[in-house]
Amino acid sequence: MNERKCVAEAYSLLGEYGEQLYGPEKFSDQDDKLSGSEEEEDDVEAALKKEIDQIRTSTEQKLRRFQSVESGANNVVFIRTLGIEPEKLVHHILKDMHTTKKKKTRVILRMLPISGTCKAFLEDMKKYTETFFEPWFKAPNKGTFQIVYKARNNSHMSREEVIKELAGIVGSLNPENKVDLNNPEYTIVVEIIKTVCCLSVVKDYVLFRKYNLQEVVKTNKEEGQQNLSSVTEEESSKEIKSAEDSNELKSGDRLQSEEENIEHLQLRTRISILTDKRGTKPESTTIHKLGRSL
Repeated sequence: MNERKCVAEAYSLLGEYGEQLYGPEKFSDQDDKLSGSEEEEDDVEAALKKEIDQIRTSTEQKLRRFQSVESGANNVVFIRTLGIEPEKLVHHILKDMHTTKKKKTRVILRMLPISGTCKAFLEDMKKYTETFFEPWFKAPNKGTFQIVYKARNNSHMSREEVIKELAGIVGSLNPENKVDLNNPEYTIVVEIIKTVCCLSVVKDYVLFRKYNLQEVVKTNKEEGQQNLSSVTEEESSKEIKSAEDSNELKSGDRLQSEEENIEHLQLRTRISILTDKRGTKPESTTIHKLGRSL
């Protein structure tokens, strides 16, 4: 259910901003392509050409600007896109929401553009990123950066080793590239899903609250209230733990509390955009990720 809501909400959001950047989505007009005079219909060559055009048009009509596809992983939905620059589109969405503070999503939590993919093995990642990082970090280009790593359905990759190797590659492209964990110019996003490594380099990661669509629309007042609430919840948690230790909290109440927490987590969804061309810079795929943002 949440997955369907995520896809529907994503189509609406991506369609709205995609139209702003790239204009209305164009569909193949089969009638125009197949129009012709009666004399042409009698011509074998013209008839054959029409049939070929009809097949081509039928195929083109199936290719939409945004199209959901299976990801092969739990709580992950991919949306393939056509003629779209993922980084540009996602940054545009977050910038507008950050400026207007207008909430436009209920179930989508995060949105991340993925600009390239390769096999999720360290040697493959090293070889691929030597070229992939060049537009941002190869001299004369330079910038401060951090690396954000997340792995799903994968246990053979070492987070520390991946970050160390990729940071070394960035440094080798230009010694002036420096690590900044507080407010970097660029954030390198590494998402491992099974045996596929999804990569992106994004800007304003801190400003846009880790590309969190729920957080980016909050005002300073709301953020302050949230911080206060977090402190209160932490104190309440300690009190509850103390009550449990003294057997003052009934097991039925604990179970109900846990069920409510699970239900709350299921109301949030994450989205990312990724390429459908392995080992190339993309124009086309979006990932939607259900679940809690870490």
